[in-house]
Amino acid sequence: MGVVRNIQIKLDVPEDKHSVLDETFEQFRQAAQHVADHGWNDNPYEITDTKNTLHDETYSDVRDKLSLQSSLVQSARNLAATALGNCKDRIIEDGEKASKPEFKGTVVVYNGRTITYNDDHVSLATVDDRVTAEYVTPVNEEGTPFEDYWTDDWEKGEATLHKRDGTYYLHVAVEKEVAPDSSDETSENGVVLGVDLNVDGYLAVTSTGAFLGNADYLNHRRDEYERRRGNLQQTGTRSAHLTIKSIGSRFARWSADYLHRVSKALVREAIENDCTAIAFENLKQIRERISNGSKFQQWTFRELQRHVEYKAEEHGIDVDDVKPQYTSQRCSHSECGFTHEDNRDGDEFECLKCGKELHSDYNAARNVGWRLIQHWLKSGAGRATSQLALKSGTVNANGRFRPTALRS
Repeated sequence: MGVVRNIQIKLDVPEDKHSVLDETFEQFRQAAQHVADHGWNDNPYEITDTKNTLHDETYSDVRDKLSLQSSLVQSARNLAATALGNCKDRIIEDGEKASKPEFKGTVVVYNGRTITYNDDHVSLATVDDRVTAEYVTPVNEEGTPFEDYWTDDWEKGEATLHKRDGTYYLHVAVEKEVAPDSSDETSENGVVLGVDLNVDGYLAVTSTGAFLGNADYLNHRRDEYERRRGNLQQTGTRSAHLTIKSIGSRFARWSADYLHRVSKALVREAIENDCTAIAFENLKQIRERISNGSKFQQWTFRELQRHVEYKAEEHGIDVDDVKPQYTSQRCSHSECGFTHEDNRDGDEFECLKCGKELHSDYNAARNVGWRLIQHWLKSGAGRATSQLALKSGTVNANGRFRPTALRS
């Protein structure tokens, strides 16, 4: 099966080529907007979002009015068709409101005919001659997406060109074929890694006893950014506004990189423990549970799980979620399961019934993993001998513990 990832790379565009790229941005916007205007209708059932129809009805007009080559015209049409289709679905299927798509001149979509990748540079089609720009990669790629995906193992495909704060960035889709795991033994003997996410303390704790990331540090960096942004907003100058945009971009990049590193460590933990699935708490219900928490914390959970999902997919590891209720109050000892709010006291968990003592987040992670195994059993999805990955081995649904040395 094909596994697709997206990676952002900065481009070093010669100064004398900025104007032609900027004109390409504008004409691409005009092309997409022309198609969106043509396909839009206030009656959602009359919205035209079929690519072939939009091509037949708009292609000639766009080609006559603009200097875009045919492949870029088609990419603009596809972008508009997708946007129109999304609006149509939101209105008809989801009952939401949606207005006609409006495009900004900040993106150009490139396909195999309009972009050529080379070892150290890329060639881009424009409204004039092609523009060549060198890649700007990190000095140290260790721990970054470039280490994993900007390699010969991954085939570079469609890309979108963006411009932010005067700098050009290419968002590249890379793909690699991964052989699916067809082993019957894997499906019947799945090993689950449970993960507990936190708004303070350790960001993620696993059922194998790995304590990863630092939620307090993330929140501290966020608070520092908000404090500085607030001070700059009070200044109100144009320079302050530009600085706000700059520090916002830096913080966003730093946050994404931090979550990339934590997610990579989570997937590595699953691989090292022969896990076939990773279990998280359901994000929607987490949001309800921490409704007073900041949107940043909720975004952190969502982004971390998203990073884990696409990294795990490459290794044939499933990612699923479970209901989070009482995972922090229930004793995870397989022979107990006693649930009481007084079992937990901050970072300490001591079962009032059996006396089991654990770190509270580790206990919760074990319960998250257990809940996925129980869901499999109740839903009749097989995996009758599924196991939960623990610090020194695994335990199955019957409570039988197998030390690491005995695991096959």
